[in-house]
Amino acid sequence: MKRILIFVFFLTFLVSFSQEKPANQDLKVGLVLSGGGAKGLAHVSVLKVLEEAGVRVDYIGGTSMGAIIGALYASGYTANQLDSILKVIDFDLILTDQMPRKSKPFYEKEIGEKYALSLPVKNKRVGIPRALSEGQSVLNLLTKLTQHVNNITDFNKLPIPFVCIATNLETGKQEILNSGFLPEAVKASGSFPTLLAPVEIDGKILTDGGIVNNFPVDEVISMGADIIIGVDIQSGLDKKDNLSSAVAIINQIVGFQMYNTLDYKYGKVDVLIKPDVTHYNVISFDKKKEIMKAGDEAAREHMDNLRAIAKQQTTKETPKINTKQLQYDISDIRIQGNLNYTRAYILGKLNLKKQDKTGYNKLIQSINNLYATGNFENVQYKILDDTENEEGSVLSLKVKEHRISNYLQLGAHFDDLYKTGIIINSTAKHLFNKNDIISADIILGDNIRYNFDYFIDNGFYTSFGVKSRYNSFNANLNFEQTNSNIEDSNVNEINLVYEDFTNQIYFQTVFNRKFALGVGGEHKHLKVFTETISSLESTVSANREKRLYFDNSDYLNLIAYLKIDTYDKKYFQKYGVFLDTEFRWFLNSSDYNSNFNSFSQLKGKFGLAYTFFDKLTTHFNSEAGITIGENNNRALDYNVGGYGENFINSFIPFFGYDLAELSANAFLKSGLTLRFEFLPKNYFSATANYTRVEPDLFNEGKIFENTKSGYMVGYGIDTFLGPIEINYSWSPDHSEKYWHFNVGYWF
Repeated sequence: MKRILIFVFFLTFLVSFSQEKPANQDLKVGLVLSGGGAKGLAHVSVLKVLEEAGVRVDYIGGTSMGAIIGALYASGYTANQLDSILKVIDFDLILTDQMPRKSKPFYEKEIGEKYALSLPVKNKRVGIPRALSEGQSVLNLLTKLTQHVNNITDFNKLPIPFVCIATNLETGKQEILNSGFLPEAVKASGSFPTLLAPVEIDGKILTDGGIVNNFPVDEVISMGADIIIGVDIQSGLDKKDNLSSAVAIINQIVGFQMYNTLDYKYGKVDVLIKPDVTHYNVISFDKKKEIMKAGDEAAREHMDNLRAIAKQQTTKETPKINTKQLQYDISDIRIQGNLNYTRAYILGKLNLKKQDKTGYNKLIQSINNLYATGNFENVQYKILDDTENEEGSVLSLKVKEHRISNYLQLGAHFDDLYKTGIIINSTAKHLFNKNDIISADIILGDNIRYNFDYFIDNGFYTSFGVKSRYNSFNANLNFEQTNSNIEDSNVNEINLVYEDFTNQIYFQTVFNRKFALGVGGEHKHLKVFTETISSLESTVSANREKRLYFDNSDYLNLIAYLKIDTYDKKYFQKYGVFLDTEFRWFLNSSDYNSNFNSFSQLKGKFGLAYTFFDKLTTHFNSEAGITIGENNNRALDYNVGGYGENFINSFIPFFGYDLAELSANAFLKSGLTLRFEFLPKNYFSATANYTRVEPDLFNEGKIFENTKSGYMVGYGIDTFLGPIEINYSWSPDHSEKYWHFNVGYWF
């Protein structure tokens, strides 16, 4: 009996089609894909079943995630291709817009990686970011995946005509997007509130289309569809017990309007496919496999219906476009939208020039370089044919500069040397000149400090900068190592106060697209004293101040440096290379100790990190420093020992010894760290380091004599405040053991 009823149903189904359409006329199928964030991955499985049934899709309409999947399918991808692409995408990385660190400018790496919180300032008022992400990574991905149709601005001319829906934030009405730049339109449709920032198109501020029309049936019917297949991944409104997160609440608000119209829209759908995704939310991207399985199961329940539809279609194949990623010879670079940043600046950050050969992977890296400056809300790009050069291609860029140019940034830190500290930063961009940035830190706590930076970044051309810094700390040091010229048998250890006031003017250029080379002049005031043994000093000023000064001089210096930094992270590095070499020529001094002779110092640091099996990292580092000429001031010697990431001047960290316990006018140090990530962002570490600290380090080639060694084991966790670490170090050279503890970004 059941089989008879099914036969009668399909006979009626086919008869109705034959009545509506002449036998010789092809049946046009429209596909409607609803929004739903991660739940939209079910659409891919539905598409695979449609292809298996032989259904040819003639029109596609989608909203939000449905727009993303629909646009890719409309551009020429098969369902199997989409399945392969989406399974390997790291959606968490995409949605949070985490740019690779190597894309950041040198300046940002040096001064911008010490804040836990960054807040926009507009009209002298502190605000909050518009969303978790501006969506550049989403735009990059969509542009890359649709580059084979980037010349098509009328979505009706895609291999499958396409339309998507966005919401106008000013009017609250829907915007039908069927033309323009396809990745931009799709991104606007999928800009879920709080996750992705709204998109401006033709002067309209657009956001997630699911707010007003999450199931665009009428729009697909108007395109010419004879029959509608709808895939709805909406799960209905949540109960109060499930409204426990910001995402859930926003999703509930978005759903108020659309659920009121669903019955009306369902009435216009011929085949309604409803995957069971009630147990997932818009960010459940870690459940790809389960969501796709739900889509497959729901679609197969309608397999007979789908095959019946396919039989009414005379043409089975949809023309496909070659989606192979190509290489391009860049014959010209065209830029629009830049007001506060020059063409040279943009080209310098892109690291692209005319006549460069590039593919989309390299191009996206270049776009990331530009976006990572933090100066642009988004960067659109197309590869176009060069009408004047048959073999060349034009890179067309449309940039939108960030509307916020002022920021308030905050951070907190504790370590063994500087103790507690809270950093407050004010940053302003293009304040006096195009391409400039001004940053001021004030650090409050046990040791009050400040940093001031002004930099004009001219990209490929020479850039200009000014620095000013005051740094101070006090520490208990071995008296013998501090100054052997003073004898006091009753003192073994002194409390040393170290103050450094430095001002620099420098010029910097980037060459070979990787290295930063700089030269400049420097004024440095160095004050080093103790109150522990003030009675040994007989001068009137010392007796009055109750201090013994080791140095209280002003220095005029010339500086030069060469840097490269491709580390993937500031802390807990997994990959990359680091090089920082510095030359400082001490030309003149006010000479507090009356023993100054002009001399120079050359110091360099090298690091290499590599990770095996995604968990075990080896991190090699080496440092060396030499003094050229006669330096009679012990305060300017290299001081080796202790642990820290913010040591200044000639202080060098070394596990197994206390701060500045080893001191001389030259040193050589190497170390190897093994780091294992046993849980996400949780690390066990072990370090072995070796050093030689003594005059005439390289004399007669005996650089390994009198080598000191030290070892460390520790635990660290990477948090939003920065690294939190506890380390235990020792050396077989002596009986002392040390614990090192720090919280937050170093500053």
